[in-house]
Amino acid sequence: MKLIRRPRFIINFSPGLVLGLWLALAVGVLAFFSVARMIDKENQDRFRAMAQSAQYTINARIQSYTNVVRAAESMFRADPFLTREQFHRFVTGLDAERNYPAIVTINYVQYVRDSERNAYVADMIRQEQEARDGRPAFRIVPAGRRPEYAVVTFVEPEHEWLDSIGTDLFVQPVMLKTLGHARDTGKLSASGIPVEIMRKKHLFGLAMRLPVYRPGAPLENIEQRRAAYLGSVGIAFSVGQLVHGVLDEMPLKAVRLTLFNQAESVDPAKPKSEQMIYDSGDQAGGPEKTLPRPDRFNVWLPIDFNGRKWSAHFSVPRQALRRTSDTSFPWLALLTGFTTTALLYAPYLILTASRSHAIELADAMTQELRDSEAKLIASHQKLRQLTAHTEHIKEMERKRIAREIHDDLGQNLLALRIDAQMLFARTHERHRILHARAAETLGHIDSTIQSVRQIINDLRPNVLDLGLNAAVDWQISEFRRRSSIRCELVEDAVDIVANDQCATALFRILQESLSNVRRHAMATRVRVELRMEGERVRMRIRDNGIGVKPGQHAPGKFGLIGMEERVKALGGTFIVRTPPEGGTVIDVTIPLPQDAANTGPPMPSLEEDHSPQALA
Repeated sequence: MKLIRRPRFIINFSPGLVLGLWLALAVGVLAFFSVARMIDKENQDRFRAMAQSAQYTINARIQSYTNVVRAAESMFRADPFLTREQFHRFVTGLDAERNYPAIVTINYVQYVRDSERNAYVADMIRQEQEARDGRPAFRIVPAGRRPEYAVVTFVEPEHEWLDSIGTDLFVQPVMLKTLGHARDTGKLSASGIPVEIMRKKHLFGLAMRLPVYRPGAPLENIEQRRAAYLGSVGIAFSVGQLVHGVLDEMPLKAVRLTLFNQAESVDPAKPKSEQMIYDSGDQAGGPEKTLPRPDRFNVWLPIDFNGRKWSAHFSVPRQALRRTSDTSFPWLALLTGFTTTALLYAPYLILTASRSHAIELADAMTQELRDSEAKLIASHQKLRQLTAHTEHIKEMERKRIAREIHDDLGQNLLALRIDAQMLFARTHERHRILHARAAETLGHIDSTIQSVRQIINDLRPNVLDLGLNAAVDWQISEFRRRSSIRCELVEDAVDIVANDQCATALFRILQESLSNVRRHAMATRVRVELRMEGERVRMRIRDNGIGVKPGQHAPGKFGLIGMEERVKALGGTFIVRTPPEGGTVIDVTIPLPQDAANTGPPMPSLEEDHSPQALA
């Protein structure tokens, strides 16, 4: 009987397949909730745009009702002796029932002092008699004498508010405070919450009132405003009528609007309180239903009611904004996410294997690059050592050549000068022509000796055998002599003890730097600092020349490279920079070895004295 083996790849890939299915399902669920949230966010934004449009309409209506109050105030300011008939024609011209349906009443309250009461009452009775409309005799209610009155003089519509004419509002403490504040500030006052309209106990609404002053009177301070105060005009309106139609204009019919007044707390430590002034859903469950709920979209927007802050709360069921596609899109996203993930997971193993191979190849290349870098560093180190060795050999060869020139050519020149000197002395009186030729020969020999001395100093300055400080001082003196550039040396009080290699390197760097300053820097001043800093010697050369700008080809660039190689061969640091104030700064720091300076025996020099005793 032949056994049938199950394919190995099915067994091997079963855990991966289960993982892939779970991953595809997770991606699909994530896509489902992401799309659902995106749709909710879009619906929320749509509803916010609708609420902002309604907010704009409410603000515009409040402004238009405010303009009515300002228009009435302007009318009384233009003619303080306005009659009841003129006021009636003004209100009739507004066509409030059609243009301002929320207005319940428009009235004028006249300020009357007790000394003016009799004349005021007589004038009102005279106007009633002239009107001949059967109105009851005018009287101030409540009766009695008071220092001042705020009497409802004109009111419209008059047939509805006839019994309010003559009412003294100052007998009400709230009205006394409100009207007094408006009179003293000259600003429009608005009630934050619904108040009792006049004397009708069953009717409540919001009120706006604006003071009226005598035309042309100064109004710069409280005393002047009180002296010019004539009364005030105001309107009372229904909030429900004010916002009536705002919700009808919205494309959604299930929107609920609640208005709150942000009342200031008497105690500063307590937060502001909210007082509800209107709720379009009163008949659908009361104010408690206005609290935010997760099944509704909620938008809170501010409304400015003439300096008082209102808060408008718009809410609507989420279901009212959902379209048919809003339900199907999340499920479509789930299916798409699941299918796409499943299709992408199939080549996952191949991509994983390719990635592993690429990582191995990258690791191998990285290792090879590191090996090459290590070899390059080693080669660079060897090259630096070779450069240091070359410089050492070069200095030794310069020293040898200088000694050879001194010992051979120098001595021969001295012997030749002695002979010429003797010939010059013996021909002084006998052979004048030969004497002149001997003098000329002495001059040539002296010039040759001077040139030889200069060559020896260039190859190996004798002053180096006297120490680094003396060599630096001598080089700066030579620089001053050969150029017109002022050079300053700043050094420590003690001599720096350095070996021959370190001293030579610092001397050559100074020599090359001063040469670059003289040829390229166009400087007028150079400062050289030579100091000991612990176990290191530091030399800084600074000039006030043109400097070296980044990215430009620097004159003497290869000389700078040679300086840097000298310093790095000794384990030091070499920095060239151009400070903001200009010029060039070369900063060299070289560590001193532990052993003492190896200067060797001093080299004899060609002295100015060329007598035979100097050669002994």
